[in-house]
Amino acid sequence: MIFESHAHYDNPAFDEDRDSLLEGLKGKGIGYVLNVGASLETTASAIALAQRYPFVYAAAGVHPSESGELTKEGLRWLKEQCGKKKVVAVGEIGLDYYWKEPDRQVQKDWFGKQLQLAQEVGLPVILHSREAAKDTLDIVKERYQATAGGVVHCFSYTKEIAWEYLDMGIYIGVGGVVTFQNGRKLKETVEDIPIERILLETDSPYLAPAPHRGKRNSSLNLTLIAKEIARIKGMDYDEVVEITMQNAKRLFGIA
Repeated sequence: MIFESHAHYDNPAFDEDRDSLLEGLKGKGIGYVLNVGASLETTASAIALAQRYPFVYAAAGVHPSESGELTKEGLRWLKEQCGKKKVVAVGEIGLDYYWKEPDRQVQKDWFGKQLQLAQEVGLPVILHSREAAKDTLDIVKERYQATAGGVVHCFSYTKEIAWEYLDMGIYIGVGGVVTFQNGRKLKETVEDIPIERILLETDSPYLAPAPHRGKRNSSLNLTLIAKEIARIKGMDYDEVVEITMQNAKRLFGIA
């Protein structure tokens, strides 16, 4: 069974068919889904979704683009959510310099505080980093003793940076970009790093793989990502699915 390590099924893009889509995943070989929070509101909806479906788990965290909403009270609320059943990670948290807001220092401050939160509750982190390679890596090295590990979601940097994270016990999340013609850096990273350190993800409803690029994404497209990883690494498809599933179960503490 495939482990979907990063999706946003609480997104309005799924309002018309959310239940039917989720209910049909197991029959299509998708055995686990981690629905990831990106704000206080979506953290709450991710947890509600995990409580409804036995195979859905949740992550609690605030995306850098939403970090301007965070307060001390919000951080305390996040900590409370981390103690709930089926909350298995803190995320997605990190830095995003693609947009000018929130201010970079605001992002850095709340990123560091959420890393500290993850350490306090003993959960792995789901890292978001866009056009912020050095700052993200520096802050993780400085502020996070990665005893519970984590994953760099939707990895987009070089294989050299990937190894910096691997050396800290952090996994690499591989999504639809690996199927793009212009996804050379990610293809090189997948070729270079061990399969035992890769997680499969879609970031649904975003970043659909080829040939569905530009359309709404869903976990049903994970097969295309796994097939491309198998091709790049010269492995059997079923082996890629099995190993990445075990990787995710180990990281997120799922029996």
